[in-house]
Amino acid sequence: MPSICFYFQVHQPYRMRPYRVFDIGTDETYFDDKLNREVCRKVADKCYLPTNKTMLELIKKHPGAFKISYAISGITLEQFAEYTPEVLDSFKALAATGQVEFVAETYYHSLSALFNGDEFRSQVKKHVDSIKHYFGVTPTTFRNTELIYSNGIADMVEDMGFKTMLTEGPDHVLDWRSPNFVYEPWNGRGMKLLLKNFKLSDDIAFRFSQKSWKEWPLTTEKFAKWVHSINGSGDTVNLFMDYETFGEHQWADTGIFDFLRHLPEAIWQNSEFDFALPSEVATKYPPIGKVDIPDAISWADLERDTSAWLGNPLQDSTIEWVYRLGTAVLETEDEHLIHQWRKLQTSDHFYYMCMKHWEDGDVHKYFSCYDSPHEAYVIMNNVLTDLEIKLEDTPKKKVHEAPKKVPVSSKK
Repeated sequence: MPSICFYFQVHQPYRMRPYRVFDIGTDETYFDDKLNREVCRKVADKCYLPTNKTMLELIKKHPGAFKISYAISGITLEQFAEYTPEVLDSFKALAATGQVEFVAETYYHSLSALFNGDEFRSQVKKHVDSIKHYFGVTPTTFRNTELIYSNGIADMVEDMGFKTMLTEGPDHVLDWRSPNFVYEPWNGRGMKLLLKNFKLSDDIAFRFSQKSWKEWPLTTEKFAKWVHSINGSGDTVNLFMDYETFGEHQWADTGIFDFLRHLPEAIWQNSEFDFALPSEVATKYPPIGKVDIPDAISWADLERDTSAWLGNPLQDSTIEWVYRLGTAVLETEDEHLIHQWRKLQTSDHFYYMCMKHWEDGDVHKYFSCYDSPHEAYVIMNNVLTDLEIKLEDTPKKKVHEAPKKVPVSSKK
């Protein structure tokens, strides 16, 4: 019986304010609280609240049968708690059904797995702790930021005790093989690997409302037929996508919510299919082989590599600077400063500096809060300059350390 495995990325970065050169040394307010609140509110109203409502209705309508999974970055949970607590409550309601799995990732949605193993492990632990705090569960499945994966990253993840890991299933890696089976990492010691079916996932996430697409309009019947055609040549159809697909990237007037509401029953027209959580898929189906991925892949852009965040001089010099400051930042033991530095690691900041053209370039422009990659670069570098000056001025003490109390002399 083939399974449908739904996984959604839920992420909102802390966007930086226009931090100018004149702010260096005089203002340590790096992030735009007003903009972050506005974006969180907008996406909550367009996506998170109506989609969570729809998901809860589907779960209650199909008890024990319709199942979904989420990776919600730690900084997104923070913003929900501060800006839109009703969104956090709606995710807690989903968690309470027992038909939802929460997937671990890096707390700050960072590229730390590519740069600093200790930092990577620290952020993963912090994220696991936050999932325990908010939802009362301990994740056993892991997905790295933007599904970035390599043999080396898999080793670190398995060493941390995770049983299952999610990543992309690109053609240049799989060659003749199918993403619709369970695999193992090349040096795996039992951890299972689930690969995204990028064609079927992207049919919903990117092409759903594209009127120039030859398959438009996409109906549940048509999509279910494509899924059913896999029967006999696969164990699992891994549909991985941004949660913001629903209502934000694909607006409500495209029919995306009606599509979602009717999809489960269309899938069940073939009784051979069910819905399963990532951990269930990994347990239910044996791996059919190992996948060798020495160079990092991701689910971004046409290349499915790390070129969305790394590769041009703006990106590479900036991210090197961020991680170079790490030792000095951590030595301060200042939780506020460490939190600020880690928010600068969020992958979105480097995504905004991407200078690709054509279709990928249009996608980057859509997500960016800046007018150009160069503006993103300048603002980030101004912030890093201020941070470095602050560290140089206070090399041996906590930057935000409270003043010590002066003991009161006893009376003679």
